[in-house]
Order: sequence, then structure tokens, then C-alpha cells
Amino acid sequence: MLAFKQLQNRARYPHHGPTPNALARILEDDINLAVWQRQLPLHIADFAGLLLSRNEPLAESLCLELPEEDAEPDLAGLAAGFRDLEGYDSFIADLRWLVSAFACLLGARRIGLRLRVLDKAMCPRFHVDHVPVRLITTYAGVGSQWLTEGAMDRTQLGQADAEPQDCAQIQQLGSAHVALLKGEKWHGNEGFGLIHRSPALSPGERRLMLTLDWLG
Repeated sequence: MLAFKQLQNRARYPHHGPTPNALARILEDDINLAVWQRQLPLHIADFAGLLLSRNEPLAESLCLELPEEDAEPDLAGLAAGFRDLEGYDSFIADLRWLVSAFACLLGARRIGLRLRVLDKAMCPRFHVDHVPVRLITTYAGVGSQWLTEGAMDRTQLGQADAEPQDCAQIQQLGSAHVALLKGEKWHGNEGFGLIHRSPALSPGERRLMLTLDWLG
């Protein structure tokens, strides 16, 4: 019990790095955000831009079963309405790599995938996720916003008037950065889920966003 309390009392920190190895830091007890500061290959970035330029809706979800360690995720038919765009196959290959890396890092066998085009803030208030860990990346458009530990009273989450008013306190993921966010259901991270929100979007502004959830 004493060891558990000592773990709970430790501070939590973000980690950023230029290679995929940065994501492995999420396994450390005192890290609740791990970010791979990647740049998209030009042909994938161009595909994402073309997809948004069509001004068409996209909201797809999959529950992926990966019964074996090296099983390849089945993404057949995902975003099929855009398969005529140049770069589609490379985009799907990138999604497949992210799913496989996520599964390998966590030992996940069930993963929830959501791919969406957003034209407004999906979760406009600062909040924490009630999942073990979530991957977030924005292929085109602005990235999600987050707070360092202590920037907001956790008992006031969801209250607009309790959110930081100083823009310097609000951190933001870069477009194409891949982030792993620890939630409240990660063992030993109760009370330390990363506080984050969707960014506000201007009229006509859109985002292409991928999230992966560890379901088991």
C-alpha cells in the first residue's frame, strides 16, 4: 500500500522526441504524454490535404482484432470513398504501421480505430480520457491541445471558467505529430490522466484526425 501511495504522489511529465522510440517512454510511470515529433512524407501530406479539400464528411470506426503478435491489421475498405486520390495506398500503409506499432508497444490484441474529418472542436473543454492509453495524430490541420501537470485544478475539469486563460499555459501538438496520452485507467495513473482538448477551429477550417484506443 505504501509503495502504491508513493507512486501516486510522483509527478507526471511529457516526453517529446524526433524518432518513433519516443513513444516507448509512455511505459514509464512518471510519463503521461509521449510524442513522436514526426514530419509526414510529402505524398501522404498531399493526400491528407486533398482529402480535406473535397469538403466531404468522413467518420469511420473499426474494432480491430489482432489475435497474434505479428497479425497485420485489416483496414480493407477504410476511407474507401477517397481511394481514387493519389497517395491513398501510402496513407493506408501509414495507418497500418501505426496500428501495428501501437499493438506491439502495448501488447494490445483489440484496438479501437477512429478516422474523422472534423470541422469543429469535438471535445472543446479540457478533460481526461477514461481509457488506459490513446494514440492521437492529426494528418492535416491543427493538433490537439494539452496542459502540463498543475496548470488546471483537476476537480474543475469541464468548467469553462476554470480553464487557463493565459495562452502560454496551453500546449499544442504539431500537425502530424504522433502522441500517446495516458488516461485514468492506466494502472497507477489514476488522477494523472493527461488533460487535453480539441482546438477551436475557424469557419471553414478542418482537421483529419486518427485516434487509436487500447481495448484489450
